[in-house]
Amino acid sequence: MTEDVRITSPTFQIDRPGVKAQWIGFFLWLGVTFAASAIGGYASVNARNFYSELVKPGWFPPGSVFGPVWMVLYTMMGIAAWLVWRRGGFRHASTALWIYLVQLAVNALWSWTYFQWESGLLSFAVIVLLWVLILMTIFAFRKIRPLAAALLVPYLLWVSFAAVLNFITWRLNPTILG
Repeated sequence: MTEDVRITSPTFQIDRPGVKAQWIGFFLWLGVTFAASAIGGYASVNARNFYSELVKPGWFPPGSVFGPVWMVLYTMMGIAAWLVWRRGGFRHASTALWIYLVQLAVNALWSWTYFQWESGLLSFAVIVLLWVLILMTIFAFRKIRPLAAALLVPYLLWVSFAAVLNFITWRLNPTILG
């Protein structure tokens, strides 16, 4: 049987979903996270020519690095959201999970501002907002499930690096990313 289980302690109680609900939740959180990835990724599908035209510093990673790194990061992000959700669902973690969902939307938006709209300034503003939202998500997740917060730290670091890349490519390519 996969009924919900109530965990109690002297200081608090949490409704934890049953095993079946946990697996459904796991795949839903991964699905939502990868849906955001797909929406953002769609913006960069035809960006090969645009990307190859950019003047980049010598330490700029090759384009082939980004896909595998993002795959790992999106997986970790989905697991982090699921871990928080497991602690009582939206009833217990609504603020943290809404912040997470908003940052996912902003993450997808960044690809559109950079690759489709080719706007250096707008994409830089969006990635700075994304960085703030990731930090807010980490703090919100840490209150509920510290492991979930820790899973987001590599994401914050990668977005920090991406923000530097965004800024540098914008400054080096004023006619392309004007």
